[in-house]
This record gives sequence, C-alpha cells and structure tokens, in this order.
Amino acid sequence: MQPRLADLQQLLCRLITAPNGVEEGLGAERCLPAGGLDALVVGDAHVSAIERVNIYANMYFYRLLDAIKEDFPATLAILGEVNFHNLITGYLIAYPPSQPSIADASRHLAAFASSSEWIDRFPYLADLVRVERAIVEVFLAPDAIPLSLEELRLTPPSEWPSIRLGLHPAVQLLACDWRVDDLLRVTEERGAVGLALHKSNTIMVWRKKYACHRALEEVELNALAALCWGEEFVLA
Repeated sequence: MQPRLADLQQLLCRLITAPNGVEEGLGAERCLPAGGLDALVVGDAHVSAIERVNIYANMYFYRLLDAIKEDFPATLAILGEVNFHNLITGYLIAYPPSQPSIADASRHLAAFASSSEWIDRFPYLADLVRVERAIVEVFLAPDAIPLSLEELRLTPPSEWPSIRLGLHPAVQLLACDWRVDDLLRVTEERGAVGLALHKSNTIMVWRKKYACHRALEEVELNALAALCWGEEFVLA
C-alpha cells in the first residue's frame, strides 16, 4: 500500500532536514514501506534514491546558509567563509528552523555564538551577531506613524504632564559590552574588517527607509529609557 501524499511529504521533509544526513534520518524511520526509500523515490544506475534526496537536503542547508550570510555580512567578514560555514552548520543542528519564514532561521544565532569555539578569539562576536539580528528584525518590524513635532506643538501645555510616549515598533535598544557599531560601520562603508572597542554601551537600531544603528550617549539613553518605562512627560 502506497503512503498518502501528506505522509510522503512529511517523510521527505524529515529526511531533507535530518541534522546528520538522509542516511541517518532513514535509520530513525519506523514506518517505511517494503523496499524502503527505493519504493518511494526512483533511483537509477547513476543516482540512487538516497543520493537524490541528499541533493535536496544539501540545497536546503545551502539556501539557509546563503540567506544567513546576507543578513550577517560583518559576522561573515570577521569569521571568514570557512569559520562562518562551520558556525552555521553547528547552529542549525542545535537550532533547526521551526517557522515557515526563512527570516526566523537565525533568531537564536547570538545565543549559540556566545558559547561557540570562536568566542575566545572574537570576544565581541555575540554582540555583533545580536546587532545584525536586530537589524533584520527592525527591517521586518510592523510599521507605525511616528509622532511629529507639529503634533506636539498642538498639544496644550496643560496636557503635557499626562502624555505617555513610547518607542516605534521598529526600534530596539541593545546593551552591549563591545562597540560593535563602529565595526559594523567600517564593514558597511569600506567592506573591510574593523575593530571593536571593549566598552559597555547601548546600541539603538531603528528603521528610516532602511535599518540604521548607532551607540547612544548617556542623556539619549536616559530619555529613551524613560519613554520605555512610561514616565510622565512633565515640563521642568
């Protein structure tokens, strides 16, 4: 009896996404028909059934790798092609994608990078990945109409003490131990590998047509923190 189409699709999905390859994935299957994979996928003298499925498994991995490369250009520049490939290989085994959107695939990369073998050589790696991931999230964040200066001017002074302001949904504040914003800027502007200063700072990532980022001065951070905490807007 041939499996239902939905069962066949689920089987192929499990094999294509098996962390350690199609062959090992087959070993974990308990409901294969008589004849195994050969009964479901046509092979020939040139390419076996397993090799055919492996083609799709490799395409699956490299599509994820290429997409993550595009989102983390500075991390790629710092690590180099081989180390970046190995980082993403280990990451996808530890954190296989669980959502339909490919943009979600790198959601946990900073956590993985923070305990990876490259953190001793590049101690700023986790901060760098966090900021590059924030750029992705900010670019895809919901839109909202920002409050304009003219609208504030039209608000009667008597109402100002009760005003509650908040951040645009496409804004993130990231507390970092390294000035990776400088490193990012050099990579973006010159395509070169920059250096990161070991200094605690908060990096704001926001969207203005495209994602922007920079470290905040203390007075800026205090003002934005007050907004996030819902402090009253009171005239001094």
